Amino acid sequence: MHASTRLRAMIERGELVCAPGAPDSLTARLVAQAGFPAVYMTGFGATASRLGTPDIGLLTQTEMTEHARNMVRATDLPVIADADTGYGGPSNIHRTVREYQQAGVAAIHLEDQIAPKRCGQMAGVQLMPAAEAASRIALACKVRDEAPPDQRLLIIARTDALAAAGVDEALARARRYAAAGADLMFVDGVKTVAEVEAIAAGLSGPKVVSLVDGTEASRLHRDELQAMGFAVVLYAVTALFAVTHAAQQALAALQAAGGPVAAPPISYGEFCALVDLPMHQALDDTYGAKNGSAG
Repeated sequence: MHASTRLRAMIERGELVCAPGAPDSLTARLVAQAGFPAVYMTGFGATASRLGTPDIGLLTQTEMTEHARNMVRATDLPVIADADTGYGGPSNIHRTVREYQQAGVAAIHLEDQIAPKRCGQMAGVQLMPAAEAASRIALACKVRDEAPPDQRLLIIARTDALAAAGVDEALARARRYAAAGADLMFVDGVKTVAEVEAIAAGLSGPKVVSLVDGTEASRLHRDELQAMGFAVVLYAVTALFAVTHAAQQALAALQAAGGPVAAPPISYGEFCALVDLPMHQALDDTYGAKNGSAG
């Protein structure tokens, strides 16, 4: 069953899909190992892992779709992918949806910012006109519908209007994008419980919320979010921040001590199992040169 079909089925059953963010394919494997039903390819994390820079629109469409394709290969989980603003005009959006579709992702979100775009938690977001954004969502949905029905990725319409223009404008835009054909609505940039509650009360259709560690909103439990009617919750930076902190600590200890100071928190064998080395060894054992015919 295609990943998009599995994701759609979870949403239609009324399950809250919890999707931690993964900055890379290795983290996507860890998300799967932890038992989550989906993984979020965060643009914030992808930019940090690939370029070591902030999420300000520096990655190109081809870089992002390559990143998505590798993540899809690394795990059987449905991948929900950041597609930024669609990377240009109508023809760019047309190509973006088709590229992500071919990469095998389950869903993408498209946002209503203008260049230079910003991460939803950053200041300085600038919005395109709502009518233009709705037209772009309609185009994305048209391209979505060109795929076979059981392979159509979900289109998530994201608005960054919450911080830039207030909750009422954000809700109005989300409704407008849903009317244009989006499968789910996503008001990004929430920081408080009150904002999450306002979004839940103001949007009646399937909706997405992104909770960022350290904000007041992040204290909400998944059961509370499901009761509010959310379909998907993204934990975009949980793994990224944890891995970064652990690496900082390990490297600081290594520098201070002049060598490793303790047993590693994960063994070499455990790591090799995580990246599926036994499968590749089995392929080599069965089909490698040593087993080939001499003549």
